[in-house]
Amino acid sequence: MRTPSLLFVYGTLLVALVFQLFPWSSKGVIARPDFMLVVLLYWFFRAPHLCNIGTAWIAGALVDLATGSLLGQHALAFTLIAYLAISFQRRLVLFNAFQLLFFTFGLLTLNRLTILILKLFSGNELPNLHYFWPVITGVILLQVMQFALGKITQPTSNKAD
Repeated sequence: MRTPSLLFVYGTLLVALVFQLFPWSSKGVIARPDFMLVVLLYWFFRAPHLCNIGTAWIAGALVDLATGSLLGQHALAFTLIAYLAISFQRRLVLFNAFQLLFFTFGLLTLNRLTILILKLFSGNELPNLHYFWPVITGVILLQVMQFALGKITQPTSNKAD
């Protein structure tokens, strides 16, 4: 596999931040995945030497500033997810696609739970189960990203005819 460049990694994170800020319709905002976290998870699995816990904290702080949410909630959640994803990264090589799907589902659920706990501490009301729909769309988005970006970062075959 080719190692992606640092510019490519941070370029995809910038695109994810732009997608995070797009306005969504009333029904679409319920299922909108956390684009920044999904892209971070992809790079944690694919190139942890280029995208690490510090990158996750900065990306979370940028999401907090850009969305106007409680300062530090996404930074804390992204840092926690980054720690877990990077600490299990070597073991993920042994996982098949279905096990990786469940691991990703668990990480995205933990992210939503962390942000929910922080929102409850700040005085917000308890949301209904629609709050967890972005976990499902995030898992689907990560599978699409693995297919699309996997094709871009695959090495080209040099067959001698």
